[in-house]
Amino acid sequence: MATIHLTLARLLILAAVFLSTEITAQPAAPAPGPAAPTNITAILEKGGQFATFIHLLNTTRVGDQINIQVNSSSEGMTVFAPTDNAFQNLKPGTLNKLSYDDQVKLILYHVSPKFYTLDDLLSVSNPVRTQASGRDGAVYGLNFTSQGNQVNVSTGFVETRVSNALRKERPLAVYVVDMVLLPEEMFGENKVSPAAPGPKSNSPDVSDDQEKAGAPSDKSGSGEMKAGLGLALGLVFLCLKLVV
Repeated sequence: MATIHLTLARLLILAAVFLSTEITAQPAAPAPGPAAPTNITAILEKGGQFATFIHLLNTTRVGDQINIQVNSSSEGMTVFAPTDNAFQNLKPGTLNKLSYDDQVKLILYHVSPKFYTLDDLLSVSNPVRTQASGRDGAVYGLNFTSQGNQVNVSTGFVETRVSNALRKERPLAVYVVDMVLLPEEMFGENKVSPAAPGPKSNSPDVSDDQEKAGAPSDKSGSGEMKAGLGLALGLVFLCLKLVV
C-alpha cells in the first residue's frame, strides 16, 4: 500500500513539473507598439465640420508643420479650429483678397506653440503667442478671458468663445471656435488691402492743365479763319483802289 502511495506521489510531482514547464514555455504576449504619431488632419476629419480649415492647412502646408513640430517638441501645441460655418460667415472675398503669404499667416494665427488645457486658458497670462508674426518679426498674440468656466478668445478685431475640445491630451490640444480668428494686425481699421489696379487706358492720361493748354478748340479755329478771310478781302479792295 505504501508503495502505491509513493508511486502516486511521484506521478503527481512529475505532472506538476510538466505543467509548469509548459506554462513557462508559452511565448509572452507581444508588448504594445509605439503610439501612432499625432496628425492634425485626422483629428479634424473625425470632427466632421472642418473641411475649409483642412483645405487651408494643406494648401499652406501649415498642417505638415504642425505634425512635425507636435511630434518632436516637448512643449506641445494648441490649435483653435474654426468650423465651416465660421468661414461661411466671413465677408465675401475675405480669403481671396489675401496673398498666399497672408493666408499662411492667418492659419498660423490659429496655432500656439504650447500645449494648453482649458483650465490653463482660464488663468493664462495675456497675450498668448501664436505661430504668426509680422514682417518686422513681431509675434501676433491672442487674449483670453473667462466667464465662469467659459473661455473667450479675442484677437482685438473679433471675439468668440472657445467651444468643446476635439482633442485635449498631450502633446496636442484642439479646440473648436465659432469664428475665424482674424488678427487685428491684418484686418484692423487701418489695415486696408490695396485695390487692384484698373485696366490701363489706350490713350495717354491727360491732366486738367494739359487740357487747358492743349490743342485749340473748334471755336478758336473758326475765329482764325474769319480773321484771315477779312485780311484777304482788305488787300483786294486796296489793290482795286490803286488800279483806279
